[in-house]
Amino acid sequence: MIASDTITHQREAAFHDAWAGSTPIDDVLVRECFEALTAMENRFILSRMGDLKGKRLLDIGAGLGESSVYFALQGAQVTMTDISPGMVRTGRELARKHGVEIEGIVSQAEDLGVPVDRYDIVYIANTIHHVQDRDALFQKIHRALKPGGRFFSYDPVAYNPAINVYRRMATEVRTEDESPLTLADLRLARKYFPDVQHREFWISTLLLFVKYYGVDHVHPNQDRYWKRILRETPQSLRWWMPLRALDRALTRLPLARWLAWNMVMWGEKEVPLAEASAR
Repeated sequence: MIASDTITHQREAAFHDAWAGSTPIDDVLVRECFEALTAMENRFILSRMGDLKGKRLLDIGAGLGESSVYFALQGAQVTMTDISPGMVRTGRELARKHGVEIEGIVSQAEDLGVPVDRYDIVYIANTIHHVQDRDALFQKIHRALKPGGRFFSYDPVAYNPAINVYRRMATEVRTEDESPLTLADLRLARKYFPDVQHREFWISTLLLFVKYYGVDHVHPNQDRYWKRILRETPQSLRWWMPLRALDRALTRLPLARWLAWNMVMWGEKEVPLAEASAR
């Protein structure tokens, strides 16, 4: 009998292989994923990463490779991993298109085949909610980082009722095994990274999703909304900008913040006392 986690991995790989195979390389948005007005999570993460030139960076669950290529363009030495061979091939092709080099590894997120204590930064976006054994994942992230190295992640949160309705509608553009993050996942991250901090995004700004459905008449299965947002322009978002300002306040309120769509987490691998005192 095949173990349930093996079946899950097979489903995830097949789904993402199909996604990679159906996506023209020219349609993959690289700079927009980090520089668009709607890329609030990645803009926030970049502001805390600092200069990436010469840094060794591990991109877990890198998907089509947008983030890996972007980091390579900033001068990082990037290793991308994904459970999908098709996604890794697409990421390498995307890197060639943009004139950079990345290392690509086909690997499950919770069983990374990478060296110990190697990376300055681990980045993992929209991946934790696909992983069943999250304890193993955080353990492997901790293992891959150098002492003093940092991880950055963002994933959807489980508590927003509007997003939960959207997820029930978007059955063809997501996998059946994924589950958004809860407070338990934040506590789990702190098991390995005691200093973990978090910041939430998208509460009132989720009216953009309502616009796509109610005004533009785009069903969630017709277009991935989380990709569609990256094609917006400053002109098309004039009505939306005040909502972004409102969310800066809402996401600082202890209870309201858990109604957000996405949560960014970041933390640092502790430096051993002997090594810290020698610095």
